[in-house]
Amino acid sequence: MSRHPEVKWAQRTDKVFITVLLPDSKNAKVNLDPEGVFTFSANAGADNNLYELKLDLHDKVNVEESKINYGVRSIFCILEKAEKVWWKKLLRGDVKPPHYVKVDWDKWVDEDEESGQEVTKPDANKAEGDAKPEQAAGTSEK
Repeated sequence: MSRHPEVKWAQRTDKVFITVLLPDSKNAKVNLDPEGVFTFSANAGADNNLYELKLDLHDKVNVEESKINYGVRSIFCILEKAEKVWWKKLLRGDVKPPHYVKVDWDKWVDEDEESGQEVTKPDANKAEGDAKPEQAAGTSEK
């Protein structure tokens, strides 16, 4: 049986930041569907446990413009939204988010604070460890 890694998320009008916190992961795979389905799998831990998750995101995303950075402690994803609108929540439908999905308050900017000021991208290398940027083209793996 697989386990679920801890996930943190934040957003801007044009993008969603998803951080999968899984130190020393091996064989990490991220798949992003244009309809907004985000899947992740990797092995980690002393027993090489399988970690998996599937998130049905609130809306569609632009796969070609999205980026994935694999770090030592986490996998950091910058997902470009198909439409530049503020999402009320991360997941579609009226479901409550799973206990392992949390807001990333370190990266969060309120919608009203975002407009009218320059918003800088989080430094994935600084924030998430020794990240290696990779372009997402649907499926990406470490």
